[in-house]
Amino acid sequence: QVQLVESGGGLVQPGGSLRLSCAASGFTFSTYAMRWYRQALGKEREFVAVISSITGSRNYRDSVKGRFTVSRDNAKNTVYLQMNSLKPEDTAVYYCHVTVKGADYWGQGTQVTVSS
Repeated sequence: QVQLVESGGGLVQPGGSLRLSCAASGFTFSTYAMRWYRQALGKEREFVAVISSITGSRNYRDSVKGRFTVSRDNAKNTVYLQMNSLKPEDTAVYYCHVTVKGADYWGQGTQVTVSS
């Protein structure tokens, strides 16, 4: 079955960096677009970034453009989110997501806390 496992979250000071990873299994990873979402406490889950399957094209929410970079390693079935210049408002649980044959799959999430 489809499984997504995020890692790499933690506590970081404002202006710092983190790299999140999402290890995928149970589907042909290289043929699916992969997305990152986040959910802050008391708020709705929101889209962060997407990377396509074939061209590797990327798109981001406006508030992270220029600071976050999504990438993928199809040999390792892993998608990454490099987060630089982190701000307190980036604090959230970050989730990996994929839609396979019409069904949505989510990882368990990884907590990112940006605080001094």
